[in-house]
Amino acid sequence: MFLVDALHQAGIGVILDWVPSHFPTDAHGLAQFDGSHLYEHADPRQGFHPDWRSAIFNYGRNEVRNFLISNALYWMTYYHIDALRVDAVASMLYLDYSREEGQWLPNCYGGKENIEAIAFLREFNETIYREFPDAHTIAEESTAWPGVSKPTFSGGLGFGQKWMMGWMHDSLNYFKKDPIYRKHHHSELTFSMVYGFTENFQLPLSHDEVVHGKGSLINKMPGDEWQRFANLRLLFGYMFTHPGTKLLFMGGEFGQTSEWNIERGLDWWLLQYHFHKGIQEWVKALNRVYKCEKALYEKQFEPEGFEWIDHNNAGQSILSYIRKGMAQDDCLVVIHNLTPVSRSNFKLGVPLRGTWIECLNGDSHLFSGSGHHENQPKHTIDGVWNNQTQFIEINLPPLATVIFKQKG
Repeated sequence: MFLVDALHQAGIGVILDWVPSHFPTDAHGLAQFDGSHLYEHADPRQGFHPDWRSAIFNYGRNEVRNFLISNALYWMTYYHIDALRVDAVASMLYLDYSREEGQWLPNCYGGKENIEAIAFLREFNETIYREFPDAHTIAEESTAWPGVSKPTFSGGLGFGQKWMMGWMHDSLNYFKKDPIYRKHHHSELTFSMVYGFTENFQLPLSHDEVVHGKGSLINKMPGDEWQRFANLRLLFGYMFTHPGTKLLFMGGEFGQTSEWNIERGLDWWLLQYHFHKGIQEWVKALNRVYKCEKALYEKQFEPEGFEWIDHNNAGQSILSYIRKGMAQDDCLVVIHNLTPVSRSNFKLGVPLRGTWIECLNGDSHLFSGSGHHENQPKHTIDGVWNNQTQFIEINLPPLATVIFKQKG
């Protein structure tokens, strides 16, 4: 309670990782609580999780659903938690999750959907948003289940947001590749916008990506030291300008080199090295821009808030797009150069005539970049380019994100 209060006084919200999907079978816990299967199913085909060797709640019992929802309300009421991230939602929705034929029991209609769990999740979300209208619920759901973040009255599960697992997998697979091969995998970065507005998505670079032998984010990046850090800045630039809210696990914000270890703290001593300090300053700058520029969040769940400038430039591995706010002229132009080749006098179509200024450049000296490709204010040139009626000519730095805004 003291910790949450201190964070709130510093203007920091708190998200709790809440786990109603399964529970340990420790003798001192809920399993066989009164000598019977009180909280869990008696049949292991329903009540025991084979992956995690844990017990599964019996969502068909009113008492169990009430216990879980009361627990969620307790965290919100007495600890003043701001949001609940619900773990392993996919394992709750499917009766055959991680099971072979004969290891699971179908529902009363013969299907694999867990009807009781679906009803529980809807009741949970309805209760939280009714009692705490300013709260958020976030689903870690890894399948194509429809309507996870849609209202229950329209058939959805009622969550506020859903983890965009496809974005995470595609992005990391892309960034692991040597830039010379990226032109053959361009669609791995553009595919997310095919389904990007089917849910209220959150972009996760979570603990799951830096444990169990997967290595740290910085060590997934290819190239020499300069390129690895430039690639990591580029990944974060792509993440922060892509529609959806953001989640970045501790250590990533300064490029921790070692894999996450629950037994010890973060390697803060790395900040004495300029590349690591540069990553930290870059994440600070991205947070400032994200907080200050409404175009990055006002319509982040709506297709009207995003427009491609050029998604077809696979040959040069360059992506560009527009992010839009509520006001008609409130927009940012974002461009990513995904190779270590800089490009001078690069033409970039822009949506409005006038003067455009560079408001963030991932190659700046401030972020341990080369600092050789920063742009002075650019005046538009009339002429159709990238389906826009005007364009600007810019210096495009290597392995970097650059954000432009029209001068007010």
